Amino acid sequence: MSAPTYNIGLCGLGTVGQGVWKHFGRLRTDLEARLGARIELSRASVRDLSKARDVKVPSSKLTTDPLSIATDPDIHIVCELMGGTGVAREVTLAALKRGKIVVSANKALICAHGAEIFAAARRGGGAFLFEASVAGGIPIIKAVREGLVANRFPRIYGILNGTCNYILTKMEELDAPYASVLGEAKRLGYAESDESLDVEGWDTAHKASILAWLAHGVWVRPDKMIVEGINRITPADFKNAAALGFGIKLLAIITRDFKTDEISVRVHPTLLPQETVLARVSGVFNAISVTGDVVGTTVYIGRGAGQDATASAVISDLADAVSLLTHGKGAPQGSPDLPAAKGARLAPLERIRGRFYVRLTVADRPGVLARVATIMARNHMSIASVIQSPSETPDLASLVLTTHDSDERAMRVALRALARLESVREAPLLLRIGDLGD
Repeated sequence: MSAPTYNIGLCGLGTVGQGVWKHFGRLRTDLEARLGARIELSRASVRDLSKARDVKVPSSKLTTDPLSIATDPDIHIVCELMGGTGVAREVTLAALKRGKIVVSANKALICAHGAEIFAAARRGGGAFLFEASVAGGIPIIKAVREGLVANRFPRIYGILNGTCNYILTKMEELDAPYASVLGEAKRLGYAESDESLDVEGWDTAHKASILAWLAHGVWVRPDKMIVEGINRITPADFKNAAALGFGIKLLAIITRDFKTDEISVRVHPTLLPQETVLARVSGVFNAISVTGDVVGTTVYIGRGAGQDATASAVISDLADAVSLLTHGKGAPQGSPDLPAAKGARLAPLERIRGRFYVRLTVADRPGVLARVATIMARNHMSIASVIQSPSETPDLASLVLTTHDSDERAMRVALRALARLESVREAPLLLRIGDLGD
């Protein structure tokens, strides 16, 4: 019996799409031998037919209409690499309605419309695969969904944005301010011209939403999370953190207390003990720590973005899609529909506990520390350490406090009170201290 042939359509031929086209062409013979099927990259949609590209695609295979690929009966697998949540959603739903398999790297789409997409996959009898949507070349979705299926997950945390990790790494290594490192990151192509999605934490929040759903079967929208970015961190914060034995990383942290069935999903800069694995992950690399109740803690490190890393994850999903079509097996389909998700709820702020680092720019005069300490005590927050140093501005000082264990609600109330003090001249900077282990 001759091997079946499956046609793939790419919707989007930007950086990732061209990477998929390039590497698929190189790997095609090996993939076909391994999967027992013929595989064709048969069509691709682009915005501009005349645009020069790094890969050569026959003009007969190009179209400006991605929906025509989603609805083409000769296309078995639709690879959505356009980005955004508008046309990408239409294309995805149209393909799933027709029972096709959709492969996507679009974290924003999954975060915004995941429930709708997986329902469409179930109704249409197709599948939605999305390994490339989180942490690029790290197979974290397969790890959580398949390799660690015997586990419940009390804690998952990690570095999920290579742009932010590069900026923080260079700020620490070069003792350089945020703005200058950001400019260099843009020049090198590590940061977009509009960097806000990355540096304000929203890209990481989209990925955290996907991981929370995979682990717990619950969709948590970014507007329901604590989401804070890195743009107010200074070289002085790295020096203070080092003096306390910490590094600084932007982390997504997903926790679940299985006794109370409360889930917390948050994204924020975090002080990590210098001896931990994730504290030492530098540059554009991502790293994720997954704690299961059976396996214990496992750690995954690799390139989190870029053409090759993301293309690797997309092609992995394409291989799973072919295996699913050929043998009826491959990556799990649809949503996890975890029974344990039914009772889960978001933890209120007073149930999210930890230690805190607070930096204040204050008037350099007697009595200021006493007033700050009074506010902290009034909110039942115990000060663990104080670092005071001159500010670059005359007559001002930098006052850094760390706290003993407290909760997010108390900290928010204390920050508002501190900001109202006449002696406090800038908005306080809050960082969390990550007592997370490896």
